[in-house]
Amino acid sequence: MSFQLFAPDPVIEQRLKSLERHLKDENPILIEVVASFRKLDKVAYRLGYLKRDQSYATMIPWWPLISILGTFSAGKSTFINHYLGHKLQTSGNQAVDDKFTVICHSKGEQVHVLPGLSLDADPRFPFYQISEDIERVSGGEGRRVDAYLQLKTCPSDRLKGKIIIDSPGFDADEQRTSTLKITEHIINLSDLVLVFFDARHPEPGAMHDTLEHLVANTIHRTDSNKFLYILNQIDTTAREDNPEEVFGAWQRAIAQKGLTAGRFYTIYSPEVSVPIEDDALRERFESKRDADLSDLHERIQQVEVERSYRIVGALEKSAAEFNERIVPILTSALERWRRNTLILDGLFFGSLLALFLLLSIQFDWWNGLTFSAPWYESLTNSPLLKTVVGLAGAGLGVYFHFWLRKLARKPVIKWLKKKANSTDEAARLEGAFMRSSAVWRSLFSQTPAGWGRRAKKDISMLINDTDRFVQQLNDRFASPSGALERVTLQKAPADLHEINQTVSQER
Repeated sequence: MSFQLFAPDPVIEQRLKSLERHLKDENPILIEVVASFRKLDKVAYRLGYLKRDQSYATMIPWWPLISILGTFSAGKSTFINHYLGHKLQTSGNQAVDDKFTVICHSKGEQVHVLPGLSLDADPRFPFYQISEDIERVSGGEGRRVDAYLQLKTCPSDRLKGKIIIDSPGFDADEQRTSTLKITEHIINLSDLVLVFFDARHPEPGAMHDTLEHLVANTIHRTDSNKFLYILNQIDTTAREDNPEEVFGAWQRAIAQKGLTAGRFYTIYSPEVSVPIEDDALRERFESKRDADLSDLHERIQQVEVERSYRIVGALEKSAAEFNERIVPILTSALERWRRNTLILDGLFFGSLLALFLLLSIQFDWWNGLTFSAPWYESLTNSPLLKTVVGLAGAGLGVYFHFWLRKLARKPVIKWLKKKANSTDEAARLEGAFMRSSAVWRSLFSQTPAGWGRRAKKDISMLINDTDRFVQQLNDRFASPSGALERVTLQKAPADLHEINQTVSQER
């Protein structure tokens, strides 16, 4: 029974197994990370912080995620088509798609377009259960997830092992609350965010709302280095031969929003560029474009490496939060609840005592300092009746005490919602607090339910495991000593045999 209580439900278990199968060939190190997430889940289940149909492993995307945001007609779709080498996205000067499009690799040559439900129900993708978030911010819209999302598959090799999200054109004045919620969601989950602007409209006035949401709200983030700002379609300035002036105006507009550092790019698509007749001018524009496109493509490829570290970092952060945030908040909540309950107990039972004293004086039940009510003498003369009345009184006292305990929770739950960073965290904190203040828990317990020596040890081991995972990733992606021979000798005997044969043949 204890195992069942602290184990994930069958649906979550199946999803975790599916995730492990997908990671088996792509990155075996991350399979160990999934196992660590399972251990973290058990700690959260014991505290009541997670329900059995939830898992930390399903709260993060496991594939590298590149989000592409920007204004209408900024050339986002054209850039995606050029990068993939496939005409996947429809492009144009007007808004041609009002959905978030998740693009992933497919084995077949045919492109498939799948509904938003395919993303909402699959924990491998970044929009898993996004319909619930949409429903919370826009009642009734959660059922219309297909109106916001779609999944496209493409056989481009550049998509292997990563996911690209193409957002609808950003116009803050016209965005629905649910669309802004999705935009915020993908920004938080992304490993890389490309923010596109249109060189034909770089002036501050036209970009004001976009800058407010895509620049001003990101400059204080700890992961602000994942944002790349791109002035696209710079070829349209070739006739005036003033790309530096356009670029300067664009940078000044961004600086006005507080962003004075970061990586900026100026590009245009070779396939749909404006013809530049002057050879020297064309070479000048193409040289700058090719250099920036090369840097962008390299940065996108690097995301595959960064993804692994991000996931390990998410595990470490989630584990450390128990020591640094979750348990301290719950401990404070228990203290508030205990204080509230004792105050209510004092007021309630004190009021009953005061009322009893007033009645006893009113009906003259005292003989000096001796209580001598007529009904009390009858009660003392009958042991059975005395026992029944005593038990009934004690039962009523216990009942009212636990009713007051329950009543004392309400202001604490409101306090927890204020302390939470999101509605999801508020719900999880409330769940853990309800478990810690259950009827079987002592009012004077100092620590949350499920937080004991075992839980502390598990969290400590998980944090130590993240250091080991980072070292394993370093061994995979870097070799500071350059010891290629040492790495080679760790291969299986069959691999060594093939290597030796190859070397012999080359000699």
